Amino acid sequence: MNRTSGKFTVTGGSEQTIREAPGEVKLTRVGGTQRFGGGMVGEGSVEWVFCYRPDGSARFVGVQRVEGSIDGRPGSVVMESIGDHDGRQSKGRWRVIAGSGTGELAGISGEGFFDAPGGPEASYELAYQFD
Repeated sequence: MNRTSGKFTVTGGSEQTIREAPGEVKLTRVGGTQRFGGGMVGEGSVEWVFCYRPDGSARFVGVQRVEGSIDGRPGSVVMESIGDHDGRQSKGRWRVIAGSGTGELAGISGEGFFDAPGGPEASYELAYQFD
């Protein structure tokens, strides 16, 4: 199993309310773009659905795509993303979607995590292997 890590910077984003009603959780759709550095180099895009609880914390699920390279191997990969937001910071996990790798990333599998302590910069780690 190979391991890579680094940081990414959020370069853009938007949030749209899907459903909000008294006595219910709030659902939103969040889209974002990132610039990756470290072991993963390139551009990322993500689409999440957030479920906000009454205390302002949230659970999110989504799909993250990174195009560039992982440890010097060019291509793209798509990962499912799930995590929690406490109102200030987010922590989440990634899992590579089977069959999503392109170029020299074809056949990649793996999982990892990211930690976004607030602000535009976050750290990540990814453990991966190839078929």
